[in-house]
Amino acid sequence: MPITASTLYRDSFNFMRNQLGSILLLAVMTALITVILNQIFMPGSDQLSLLSAGSDDLLSNTGMSIQELVQSMSPEQQKVLLQVSAAATFSALIGNVLLVGGMLVLLQQVSGGMRTSALRALGAAAPVMPRLFGLMLLCTLLVQLGLTLFVVPGIVLAVATCLSPVLCVNEKLGVFKSVKVSSKLAFANLRLIVPAIMFWLAAKMVLLLVVSRLSMMSPDVAAVILSALSNLVSALLLIYLFRLYTKLRV
Repeated sequence: MPITASTLYRDSFNFMRNQLGSILLLAVMTALITVILNQIFMPGSDQLSLLSAGSDDLLSNTGMSIQELVQSMSPEQQKVLLQVSAAATFSALIGNVLLVGGMLVLLQQVSGGMRTSALRALGAAAPVMPRLFGLMLLCTLLVQLGLTLFVVPGIVLAVATCLSPVLCVNEKLGVFKSVKVSSKLAFANLRLIVPAIMFWLAAKMVLLLVVSRLSMMSPDVAAVILSALSNLVSALLLIYLFRLYTKLRV
């Protein structure tokens, strides 16, 4: 029987509904970890004030590209900007690794008929976390590089690497082997993967626009809400990809 997207969507939503408590707890926990780490690694207020100095003048030059804006900054401002970017990227990476590892182990345990929870899944995922971190770091760099050069290569790379975390955790494959096998499976099943990836990207953009308009909230609360909702969207995509992988493996 051929694999259909409607069957995968139905299975994914059913799993999410049945395990909503564990998935919601995992999404909120990893969101809090991301925001806390971001606060820890973020430069101090004096450095941030240095970055914001003259920002109005830079923003008024709406015709300037991002590269031109960065080049117009002083060396001190560029250094602070690099620290801010590195802190945000590293914090998000750690949160994503915990979310992906916990979700995939949760999927494994529930599919195997085990009684589990978000904390138990995270604990069981600990041995694979270092390898998963290396994989997620590589995939993040590739996708961001593709998006920076041009949007389409970034989307292509996101599609090519989307199954690599599932392969890394389920099959215990290495980083590069996971990416290689993921590329083959993804390009062989584009009709099932591309719509899910596009929905995931669109949902994240919508969430970013919605939360950015909640001006009545403090930035930290808004960051936690945005990260938690984004994690729920990512969790749904992981469920979909896991179900697809299990059907391809049969």
